[in-house]
Amino acid sequence: MIDTSAVGQRLIGVDVGGTKVSVAVLSGDGLSEPHLEPTRVDSSEALLDQLVAAIRRAQGDEPVDAVGIGVPSVVDWAAGTVRSSVNIPLQDVPLRDELRDRLGGVPVFVDNDASVAGLAEAHADAAAGRVVQSLVMFTVGTGVGGGVVVDGRVYRGATGAAPEIGHMLVAAQALRDGADGFAHDERFPQPGSLESLASGRALDRLARERGLRDGREAVAVAREGDPRGLEALRIVGHHLGLGIANAILLFDPEVVAVGGGVSAAGDLLLQPALETVRRFVLPGVGTRTEVRIARSGRRAGVLGAALLAGQELALGERPTTTAAIEP
Repeated sequence: MIDTSAVGQRLIGVDVGGTKVSVAVLSGDGLSEPHLEPTRVDSSEALLDQLVAAIRRAQGDEPVDAVGIGVPSVVDWAAGTVRSSVNIPLQDVPLRDELRDRLGGVPVFVDNDASVAGLAEAHADAAAGRVVQSLVMFTVGTGVGGGVVVDGRVYRGATGAAPEIGHMLVAAQALRDGADGFAHDERFPQPGSLESLASGRALDRLARERGLRDGREAVAVAREGDPRGLEALRIVGHHLGLGIANAILLFDPEVVAVGGGVSAAGDLLLQPALETVRRFVLPGVGTRTEVRIARSGRRAGVLGAALLAGQELALGERPTTTAAIEP
């Protein structure tokens, strides 16, 4: 983990989800207990007001060096603007500048929530003296997201939008017959994409097809050896394994971590994924890659957001004094 005590950093991390906002402080004392509250989704203004109030509450009477925010959105990293957003009302909102202005000029850094979760996972073993330098994170929840860490930093691509891991194509549904030999849906996820086949929604669908209520029940009965739940998880795990194999072939990372709500299935999900990985990764590639369930836990988003703020602040021009958030 970034050693905040060595440089006197006090950082606020914010994890914005479709249902909840989590805020915590990272300092030399470690990560504070996150404060959780339901996400305001009625308007952009309401959500901005909520974020400002939550950050001020976390700050208390002490100054902070920077604020990091993870959002479930496509982010223009250089501009700090949310380019597209489905579950929260931040489409086209210049989030970095809006929050910085409302918080009295405190540096604010905005990134995709799965990317900051990946940064937290890269620091999961920091207490033991190891920070992973190359990592691919898969967040398998209602949808599928992901983050990539290269040389210890978040990889964002040319515009800041990378990586949209859930939308990689992993199955033949993407090649159905059409006028030009290819299928194309107007809406995403596309047929044959990782999100369409390996998400929580996909597990729910497979569970219902087998007479179960949903994915949660599939996991529960699979733990008791029920073949219906085991088969549903095997299929999801297979498709996830195709995505992991692609990630290993592209990046040859030290670690591939699988997080998100569906990862609670543990080895019931991971083992079929690993079987597929072994079949589809080119021999000689990924020989040092560890594929594991994520270790950073439920606080990955808020911790990663705080780590992002500290890392980016250190790479830029550090203020001579910390800044107080104006009331």
